[in-house]
Amino acid sequence: MVNNIIDGIVIKLDSVFGADSVIHTEGVEQDFKEPCFYVKLLSANQKQILNNRYYLQHSFDIHYFPDTANKNSEMFETASKLSALEYIISGGNLIRGTKMNYQTVDGVLHYFVDYNYYAYLSKEEAEKMQILSVHNGIGG
Repeated sequence: MVNNIIDGIVIKLDSVFGADSVIHTEGVEQDFKEPCFYVKLLSANQKQILNNRYYLQHSFDIHYFPDTANKNSEMFETASKLSALEYIISGGNLIRGTKMNYQTVDGVLHYFVDYNYYAYLSKEEAEKMQILSVHNGIGG
């Protein structure tokens, strides 16, 4: 499920910034080329609501490493475009991003977004008893 959300984020970033944008999902190498994005899962939680219905919470931090000399203006322009992450397709379903905010730290844009939704998670069926024999009697 988390991989589906990451795929949805990557597809949305590609559609907004073009196929030439470099997007990392497994970490950023030491000598990476700027500008680029890094999609990082910060936390994931699940809470059982009823039987096999769960509330799933996923918090992401999308890093943007700017390239130009005007890093601040580039980061602010990128942050305004990242509002497109409000809706993504994950596993064929439309999900909405919430708590969207950003900050810049040491020349890197950090764009935070949460994807929370309800889902039915399948459980393993317990093996059913095949035969039951009951002997009940009184006497001697």
